[in-house]
Amino acid sequence: EPTVRTELMEQIPLIAIFLQESRPKFPTAFFEYLMPIVVRYLTDVNNQVRKAGQEALLILLEQDLVAQSDIENKVCPILLDLSAPDSDDEYKVEAVNIICKMASMLSRTTVEHMLLPRFCELCSDGKLFQVRKICAANFGDICNAVGQEATERLLIPKFFELCSDSVWGMRKACAECFMAVSYTTSPEVRRSQLSPLFISLISDTCRWVRQAAFQSLGPFISTFANPSSAGLYIREDGTLSIRPSAQDVNSNSCQPSNNITVLSSSANAA
Repeated sequence: EPTVRTELMEQIPLIAIFLQESRPKFPTAFFEYLMPIVVRYLTDVNNQVRKAGQEALLILLEQDLVAQSDIENKVCPILLDLSAPDSDDEYKVEAVNIICKMASMLSRTTVEHMLLPRFCELCSDGKLFQVRKICAANFGDICNAVGQEATERLLIPKFFELCSDSVWGMRKACAECFMAVSYTTSPEVRRSQLSPLFISLISDTCRWVRQAAFQSLGPFISTFANPSSAGLYIREDGTLSIRPSAQDVNSNSCQPSNNITVLSSSANAA
């Protein structure tokens, strides 16, 4: 019964934590028995079971309970199969979604060598706009996961494609994550390539795209500033914030913190 499999998936993270804490007694139980179940349920015929499996996998990755070898030899291959060009549409959408979510939890090497090539392919998926939309919404997170060199060499050309996509929702998603993409690039790329691209979004024919671009204008401009003099910094969650000066903190000791969130790319993507 699908409900039984779904319930099982919801218990897997708790069992995995118990096994981790009791590892001397159960040194290989998780890798031999539980991990194969999680991987198998990613391709279950029931979408609720698959969703529970995906959520369980993300929790396991977040808690650092999955070995690097299992990630590279079991998890990534099945996601690459599910996101292949000839894969079922529903499976492909789910696969690209989980690839984007797990990118920030994996090592840069794993993401760049195993997942980045497929992500670039999916950005140009001409069959499903939903796939391109997920890629656009999570573009900043992928850039952050692979770093400047891979971003400029492989991702920026794909970002240009998505910013000129015929579906306005794609362009809007790009405008929302523009700051996160810009922050990952060099000042020269920011000036010579991203600035003209941003102007095209702020002049877009769709008012929803223009509105999103105007909302991202300040955060995008802030990426040109010197963090040490401007007091701007990027938190680990991708949020651009302003660090209050010591004088402000002392003069407002009874007031809430002046640490102001300017923009969160992950919140906009949701």
